[in-house]
Amino acid sequence: MGSRMKSLEPPDSLHLKAAQGWLELGNHLEADAELDEIAPALRIHPDVLEVRWQIYAAARKWNACADIAATITRLAPDQPLGWIHRSFALHELQRTQEARDNLLRVVEAFPHDALMRYNLACYECQLGCLQQAKEWLQKAFATSREPAQLKLMALEDSDLEPLWRGIGSL
Repeated sequence: MGSRMKSLEPPDSLHLKAAQGWLELGNHLEADAELDEIAPALRIHPDVLEVRWQIYAAARKWNACADIAATITRLAPDQPLGWIHRSFALHELQRTQEARDNLLRVVEAFPHDALMRYNLACYECQLGCLQQAKEWLQKAFATSREPAQLKLMALEDSDLEPLWRGIGSL
């Protein structure tokens, strides 16, 4: 992720990998403990913050997630994941319009990002803007490397339930 920052070196890179492993095993507490072993000056590295966001998301600490993602967008504004994470956290905090507006400001800067378009579809759908939701979902499918898999995901996403009947024809 951190395109402007250099890669982490051992032992910090090993702690980051261990944290990712703990997350994959479903243990966000051990993952958090591993990140705490990283040198304090490197804890704001975008790669570390990305894993920290995942840890807090697993714990459903959405205010912290929004703050972490905002920091990621400041450190790596050219990377879509910080923007996506910030909007996801805002949506989880019942701030869906703000989540949508956050992505609308930057979506054109990431013309190949299917997930950003997919999330915009979710937010538009939840805001009752079904035509815009359908258009964003079509753009997500067109942009995705695996549109069939994305369609299956959409058919299970409760945020998109009002569109479920028509997803097969998109």
